[in-house]
Amino acid sequence: MTDKINDTLKAFAAGRMNRRDMLTRMGQLGIGAAATTMLLNRMQTSALAATSYDWMAQKGKSIKLLMNKHPYTDALLKNIDSFKTLTGIDVTYDVFPEDVYFDKVTAALSSKSTTYDLFMSGAYQTWQYGPAGWLVDLKKFINDPAETSPDYDWDGILPNLRASTAWSGVPGEALGSPTAKQWALPWAWELNSIAYNKRILEQAHMEPPKDLPHLIEMAAKISKDIPGVYGIGARGSRSWATIHAGFLSAYSNYGAKDFDTSSGKLVPAMNSKESKAFTKLWIEMLQKGGPKNWTTYTWYEVANDLGGGTSAMVYDADSAAFFQERGTKEAGNIVYHAFTPNPEASRPTPNVWIWSLAMSNFSRQQQAAWKLMQWATSTQQLTLGATKADLIDPTRQVVWDNQDFKTRMQGYPGFLDQFAASSPGAKIYFTPQPLFFNVTTNWAAALQKMYSNQVSVEDGLDQLAADIKSQLSNAGITD
Repeated sequence: MTDKINDTLKAFAAGRMNRRDMLTRMGQLGIGAAATTMLLNRMQTSALAATSYDWMAQKGKSIKLLMNKHPYTDALLKNIDSFKTLTGIDVTYDVFPEDVYFDKVTAALSSKSTTYDLFMSGAYQTWQYGPAGWLVDLKKFINDPAETSPDYDWDGILPNLRASTAWSGVPGEALGSPTAKQWALPWAWELNSIAYNKRILEQAHMEPPKDLPHLIEMAAKISKDIPGVYGIGARGSRSWATIHAGFLSAYSNYGAKDFDTSSGKLVPAMNSKESKAFTKLWIEMLQKGGPKNWTTYTWYEVANDLGGGTSAMVYDADSAAFFQERGTKEAGNIVYHAFTPNPEASRPTPNVWIWSLAMSNFSRQQQAAWKLMQWATSTQQLTLGATKADLIDPTRQVVWDNQDFKTRMQGYPGFLDQFAASSPGAKIYFTPQPLFFNVTTNWAAALQKMYSNQVSVEDGLDQLAADIKSQLSNAGITD
């Protein structure tokens, strides 16, 4: 009997059997679903421990995590006891809501606190933290076979995500360059695309948008013809996040850039011909088909309006729509749609957000912290998070290819097709530079002025570019 149980579990772990068949077989052997999950976790822990890598090398040590309140955090902490069993390392953590989380990180790092060993970060934050000397360059661990398990498979993480979390610290130098330092490990991510309410589009007798001009036409008509509904939701608050989501995804698709680096200098390009042409379309879209109080909109309002049936479409992170599929008015009506805004472009170019794990340079337990980082971003843990929790958009292709994950995501119409079409062009499209948050916040403020007709698009972008140039000069980043 024991051999049959082990053979069934091994067949599932090797991908030779899907989860439904595995559970059916285990049931025939008298093992319930909960017991099966426990046995799988034990098997995976034993398999990791059986490699030549010494997972117990830091046994007895303690590390502390600083985490943002998020479903991805829940996925990690749900299985943290298996890490403790595997390594003998004790783990404690503090979890804060996002509206205060990044302030907590900055305060801890800038004060050189030894309280926290590792923390969640976006790639943009590392452009400040890394050059300041607050982070560990993880290449020293990744490239050391004594520190990294041979089963970790660093190259198995999607290449655009590996590159997008690595930067040399030289303003304007490309992400992932040969001289780049690996400031963080990609853990889970979000690409920006269209999600729409199929019920509303059917009511309006419309198909999903083909490109941005078509989307503008649709959004304007829906806003005019359907009471209580507007056409398209997008972020609009005076924040960097307004620029990074749908806006930059479409902006890049139209061939526009934030900076020109062709001369070897960092020159603001927000007022280029391409930028002005696109921005006119973006402002038109929001004025004719966006929410009335667009300048207050964060991802929260964008997502909630989709789930509440107030908006017909949103241009935002796919996860923003994903979490509206439970307990909302429009659950079951949401569909994901790969979107190429520029009629002349060949494919989508989603800008991405990458929730990553980074290590404090002031940690006194860096080897122990590294063990948790590679464990949390391993194939085994990402698979568990994607199939058993809400760690969607996993960072490894092998998890996207996992049949259980595919089966689960079939319950979210269009999600897998959207990923397949969008992921080849999905990366960070910003030019890395340490004034990222100043630049993007000013950019969002400029969009608000254009939206409210306080300034024309042409004049607003010219003023923005001049202001950014002055900031770069004052910071000694460019002449």
